[in-house]
Parts: sequence; structure tokens; C-alpha cells
Amino acid sequence: MVRLGTGIGWRLEIADDIARLPGIDWVEVVAENICPDHVPDALRRLRERGTTVVPHGVSLGLGGAERPDPGRLRALAERAEALGSPLVTEHIAFVRAGGPLTASPAIEAGHLLPVPRTRDALDVLCENVRIAQDALPVPLAVENIAALISWPGEEMTEGQFLAELVERTGVRLLIDVANLHTNHVNRGEDPAKALDELPTSAIAYVHVAGGVERDGVWHDSHAHPVTQPVLDVLAELCARTAPPGVLLERDEDFPAAEELAGELDAIRAVT
Repeated sequence: MVRLGTGIGWRLEIADDIARLPGIDWVEVVAENICPDHVPDALRRLRERGTTVVPHGVSLGLGGAERPDPGRLRALAERAEALGSPLVTEHIAFVRAGGPLTASPAIEAGHLLPVPRTRDALDVLCENVRIAQDALPVPLAVENIAALISWPGEEMTEGQFLAELVERTGVRLLIDVANLHTNHVNRGEDPAKALDELPTSAIAYVHVAGGVERDGVWHDSHAHPVTQPVLDVLAELCARTAPPGVLLERDEDFPAAEELAGELDAIRAVT
């Protein structure tokens, strides 16, 4: 397992701040935002300094009924090779539905949608993960997502679902502790129970992000400071294993560099 250290999500809007932040071992970049032939200069300079870059995909839809699109897999592989990445990551989610095999037009959700935790859905997910693994030049890790709803008739908890996915495919896990907290508030799921059930030895790295609660609903905004409850879930995870890497995500309403540095320090204090 690659030891990554402490990282931050690379966004063009804060590229200069990231370059100056102390103790950044690696960055994660949204794969679909990068062209392999035209890597942004600021990201290229980070690589030249020895900073590891991990592409993080958002459009494969590994939890969907259709097999992964070969073109999207090629694009993800090209980004991994262009960035010299030790692994790539995606989400346990579906992002599109409909199409030629159905009576409905193809629909792109524009959002990460939760996979039902059923045996049938797990069978589909496992096959899609295997196809992706075979097409990629580096190991794949998949991320648990935040959701507002639970599907009816679910047969497994989140931890059980992830554990069987790992057992059947050997895929690595990207555990988002902010998403575990989100599912605690919105779906009444216990983060500690999920952590007890999942195979911690499969964790490739961890996401930490901010959000906000409004009217009893937790919004996984990536636009607010990291809260203590999310850090508490991170501490629960670290009590069970030493994650190879931990990364701070921020996607909008970017604060000053000093605030980002403070959040990174808070994460380091837990890990």
C-alpha cells in the first residue's frame, strides 16, 4: 500500500496557495478536469517538486446497470499515466440511467447517486469494478458516498456492503469520513458500526471535508470548514488503523491559505 501522507484536493482557484502550504505530501485532482496533453503549469510544477498526484474520477458510474464506458476508462487511464499516479479513485455510485436497453432516454444525473445495498446491486458493482480494474494501469480505489435517502429492501449495512465488495474484487477503499457523518445525520447510520465492519486493511486513503446542517439535514457541501463531528469520525477510523493517506477536500467558497493550513493541522493532530 502506497504511503501518501497528508494532502489536499487540487483546485485551480487555490493552486498558488497549495504550492505554498507547508507539509503537503500529495494532491488529488478531479480527473475529468484535467487534459493529459495540457496539464496545468501549477500542477506540473508540483509534480516536478515530487508531490504525488492522484486522479479522482466522478463520471464512470460503477454502480450503474451498464458496463463502464471504454472511452471513459481510457481517459482515466491516460490521466493516471500522464500524472505518474500510483492509483486512481472513483465512487460507489451511479450517475446515469435509461438508454437503448430501456424504454427511456438516456439521462445524466449530474450527481453521485447511492447504490442500493442489495445482493443484485452488489453483483453488478463487482463486475463493473473488475472491468475497470482490468482497464486501468494502476490500482483502483472506490469511495463511499453521502446520500439523503436509503433504498427500500436493502439487505446489507454500508460496512457489510464494502467488506463483500473488497472480498470479491480486491479493490481498495477510499473512505470519506465526512460522508459517514452525513449518512449518520441523514440516514441514522452509525459511523462506528460501519468502521467496525469494513476491512480497514483495504483503505488506500481517507477524505475529510466540511459541510453544514440545515433543518436537520446535513449538506456535504465541500464549501464549509471541517466540523468537530467529522474529525471525531476520523479519530474513530484512526483508532482502528493508520490510514496511508488523508486528504482535505474543498470545492468552493475557498478560504484564505491560513484557514486551509489550520484545517490541515487539525487533521494532522487526529492522525
